[in-house]
Amino acid sequence: MRYAIYGAGSLGTVLGAFITRAGVPIDLINRNREHVDALNRSGAIIKGGIDMKVPVHAITPEEMEGKYDVILLLTKQQHNPEIVNHLKGFLSEDGILATLQNGIPEYNIAEILGPGKSMGCTVEWGATLEGPGICIFTSDPSPEKLSFQTGKPADVPEHRFKRVKDLLELMGPVRVSDNFLGVRWSKLLINATFAGIGTVMGATFGEVSRDAKARKVVSRCVKECIDVAHAADVTLTDVQGVNISKLFYYTNPFKKMLIESIIPIAMKSNGNIEPSMLQDLKKGKLCEVEYINGEVCRWGKRFGVHTPVNDMIVNIIHEEESGRLPICRSNLGYFS
Repeated sequence: MRYAIYGAGSLGTVLGAFITRAGVPIDLINRNREHVDALNRSGAIIKGGIDMKVPVHAITPEEMEGKYDVILLLTKQQHNPEIVNHLKGFLSEDGILATLQNGIPEYNIAEILGPGKSMGCTVEWGATLEGPGICIFTSDPSPEKLSFQTGKPADVPEHRFKRVKDLLELMGPVRVSDNFLGVRWSKLLINATFAGIGTVMGATFGEVSRDAKARKVVSRCVKECIDVAHAADVTLTDVQGVNISKLFYYTNPFKKMLIESIIPIAMKSNGNIEPSMLQDLKKGKLCEVEYINGEVCRWGKRFGVHTPVNDMIVNIIHEEESGRLPICRSNLGYFS
C-alpha cells in the first residue's frame, strides 16, 4: 500500500507524524519547498499539548511518482478542480481519495473522480504552523479527542473505506455515521461561527468565546446555521458528545442569553485553535470563506432561509482579504 497526504500543512503534518510514528510510511506533500526541506531534514516537530519529533518523508507535488492507494486531501477548497484533476492520475486503479477539508466538498470531488473513488472525513482537532516543519497542536491532546468522523458512501467498496478508516485510526478514534451529511453540517456550523467570527476579529476560538460582544454574534450565527440545516432536512450530529441542535438553539431571549453564557465552557478544549482562514489572511493568502460561511449562505438561498450574519461574515472577510478592512475586534460593530 502507498499512502499520501496532499496539502501537508499544519493538520496534515500532525496527522502524517502520527501515521509515520505508528510504522506506516506516508508521503507528506506540500508546495512549500522550505517546509518540505525542514520536514526531511529535522522531522515533523509537534509542540503544544503534544510533544513529539518524528522523521517523515516529504515531497513537493512536482516530485510525485507512481500510484497511491489512499490520498488524504487537506488543501483549501478553492483549488479543488485543479488539484483533484492532478491527483486523479496518481490514484491506483483500486485507490481512493479522502477529503479532510472543511465545508461540503464531497460532491464536486466525486464528479471529477467518478463513482467509488472518493469519500469525506471531518477532523475534530486543530493545529497551526509555527514555522517550516514545526506545528503547534491547539486542541485537547487527550487520546479520545484526537478524533475523526466519517461515513461510507454507497458506491465506495468496503475494503477502500476500511483502508482510510484504518489509516486515520493510527492517530485517533474514527466514528462512522450513517448521517455523514449531518456530520459535515455540524462541523460546518462550528467553522462558520467560531472560525468565521474569529477571522473577522482576528481571534482564536477561545478569544471569541470569552468576548461578550462576539458571543452575541456567535449565538445568532449558530441559529442561522441550524435553521438552514432544518430547512434542508439535515439532522445535525453530535460533536464530541455535544448535541449542538439541542444545546445551542434558541427560540426566546432567555435561551439566547443562556447559550451565550455557556459558550466559553463549550469551547474550553478547543480554545487555542486559530482559524485556518485567519492563518491564511496573516500570510497574505485568500481564504476559503466562500466554502464555509458562503456554503451556509448558498444553502440558505436554496431553502428560503435568510442568513444576514453569515452574509456579513463573508463580506467582511473579503474586505480583509483585499486590505480594505483591518483584521480587528472593531469589525464586530458591523453586526447590527
